[in-house]
Amino acid sequence: MTESQLVSVTVNGRPRSATVAPRRSLADFLREDLALTGTHLGCEHGICGACTVLVDGVAMRSCILYAVQVDGAEVTTVEGLSPDGTTLSPLQDAFVACHGLQCGFCTSGMLIAATALLRENPAPTEAEIRDELGGNLCRCTGYQQIVESVQLAAHRLAER
Repeated sequence: MTESQLVSVTVNGRPRSATVAPRRSLADFLREDLALTGTHLGCEHGICGACTVLVDGVAMRSCILYAVQVDGAEVTTVEGLSPDGTTLSPLQDAFVACHGLQCGFCTSGMLIAATALLRENPAPTEAEIRDELGGNLCRCTGYQQIVESVQLAAHRLAER
């Protein structure tokens, strides 16, 4: 039997740790051990993108990462996108303004993927947005409002 391991990470700017089984997914660690339920589990195979989080600034699927793999890393979940914990980020606000969400299941993964995109490319074209978000599945919006949300956020951020 494999022994549990202590995992210590910085999540949304706060040091967090828990003792977990070596094969515990990062998604389960976040949701069950740290009570951060904004990260959604869809396919649990790394296909749908609902579980996307930032690990040291890189968008990754938390359902196919083990928690022990991110020991010592900085993890950002959708809960960490708010600048103060109560105010929406410009990207979150743009999703509201453009109706970029309906059922909301894919939204956390979309927001994280779009955050990573805008950090690397603050002025993406529509094609670049579609390409970057193409790995995140949405069954409700048809993507148009999501693309418009990212475009609006990019525009608003450029004005700052």
